[in-house]
Amino acid sequence: MTKLVTVEESIKERNNALAEANRRRFDESKTFVVNVMASPGAGKTTLILRTIEALKPYFRIAGIDGDLATSLDADRMAATGIPAVQVNTGGTCHLDAVMVQSALEHLDLEATDLLIIENVGNLVCPASFPLGAHINFLIASVPEGDDKPYKYPKMYRGVQAIALNKIDLLPYFDFDMDYFRQGVEVLNPGLAFFPLSAKTGEGLVEFHYWLREQVRTFLEG
Repeated sequence: MTKLVTVEESIKERNNALAEANRRRFDESKTFVVNVMASPGAGKTTLILRTIEALKPYFRIAGIDGDLATSLDADRMAATGIPAVQVNTGGTCHLDAVMVQSALEHLDLEATDLLIIENVGNLVCPASFPLGAHINFLIASVPEGDDKPYKYPKMYRGVQAIALNKIDLLPYFDFDMDYFRQGVEVLNPGLAFFPLSAKTGEGLVEFHYWLREQVRTFLEG
């Protein structure tokens, strides 16, 4: 009799166990961790860089960047003056818990209040591989269209906050904000939602204040 081995489930179970180990490590070192996800071109790196600059006066920040090949984004993080580690996934469309675990060996978590993880640009794979972060944060953007919550429900269901980036382009795209918000709310009622523009700065104050309070509450808890 042929025995069927579900390899995918085994991989995910192992990842989940490692993610829990990562979370324990973050909690023990009092390091608040944000896993930032988005599709390519949503403005993920730009928003992260502006967030680092805004929160540096308040917290000791470090970064991990996941990419298929280059170190460009980690180099940009490092240029802001924070410790940054590049993880090249070798073609894998997401970071996983073991990749993050390996990157942590190059960071001093005891000297880090906020760790920002920039996941690989993808709206499918990252949702299935938790990293141990305290917040899973998704960046959508106006040019992508208002139907993304309907097309990628698992991603939108699995996050604690969403930024809708590039709202400065709303006059130039047929983007129905009410339709987008309805799709988000059905999947994730009460989700923290931040319309903003990383380019012009509109909406950044509200987002940065919210994130600052999340980190502060964690550190004081």
